[in-house]
Amino acid sequence: MSKQRKPLVTNIFTADPSAHVFDGKIYIYPSHDLAHECEDNDNGDQYAMEDYHILSMDDIDAPCVDNGEALHMKDVPWVDKQMWAPDVAYKNGTYYLYFPARDKKGEFHIGVATSKNPVGPFKAEENYIPGSYSIDPCVLMDDDGTGYIYFGGLWGGQLEKWQSGSFNPNEPDPDVNGPAIGPRVATLSDDMLTFKEGPSEIQILDENGEPLKASDEDRRYFEGPWMHKYNGKYYFSYSTGTTHYIVYAVGDSPKGPFTYKGRILEPVLGWTTHHSIVEYQGKWYLFYHDCELSNGVNHKRCVKFTELKYNEDGTIQTIKPYEE
Repeated sequence: MSKQRKPLVTNIFTADPSAHVFDGKIYIYPSHDLAHECEDNDNGDQYAMEDYHILSMDDIDAPCVDNGEALHMKDVPWVDKQMWAPDVAYKNGTYYLYFPARDKKGEFHIGVATSKNPVGPFKAEENYIPGSYSIDPCVLMDDDGTGYIYFGGLWGGQLEKWQSGSFNPNEPDPDVNGPAIGPRVATLSDDMLTFKEGPSEIQILDENGEPLKASDEDRRYFEGPWMHKYNGKYYFSYSTGTTHYIVYAVGDSPKGPFTYKGRILEPVLGWTTHHSIVEYQGKWYLFYHDCELSNGVNHKRCVKFTELKYNEDGTIQTIKPYEE
């Protein structure tokens, strides 16, 4: 197997990689799986992450460096546990680290921390972003300088518990014959620390312009959103969770609607799948994780990457992760 598709680091377990290019270098912002022993469950209790380590590569062929701890939950007053998949955005000389975590009541919210250095250390705001909830923040800095934040994850990520507009731990699951629950998007304030308005739900449509159904587990949204632009179009990609695909939908606006187009990545070893897409020196790359380093233990994952290719019509070629 080529250098691509091998674990980027082996000294720690890493997952959920958000890759970015800053000043010609590649930076990867993953979650950090702790090497503990526990049983898996649908609530995600096995994912006991406490801090963030930022990875970097001088170029796509260079060794990957673990730059050490950049933020720990003990330094974030509102956090109780489970600092899950993060993302980073850059604006006006500052790097903004967006991260989900459970508060003292057990509810997931999204916090933000800042640094002048892409590898940190980061200093967190005292409280989470007002109006934020659930998990898996991803930020798009659009061409006009506007920041959009995408988030949401079902089951352990609690997205379905917010259908009424506030957290309800007993909220019933959506009707399987009805529309799927969509991820959320909000415009970030100019200082990148708050939302300009309350989050709105994103529509993901089928080829006939109808919302994907909750029962359509091969295509409907589950978690792990990512947004990138290609040839002027907005590509919204995500994990289907229960069926373990990374898929994508395309639209003309950063807030959607988006039309489902196909699969980016076939299932990997392990229950979760979570990714990012970045351009570097004229080529595109998919960063993702699997459980190869731990021989399949779901909460001991490792980050990898591989080249991503487009067809002439703008569709993405499906990647089979264990084939060259």
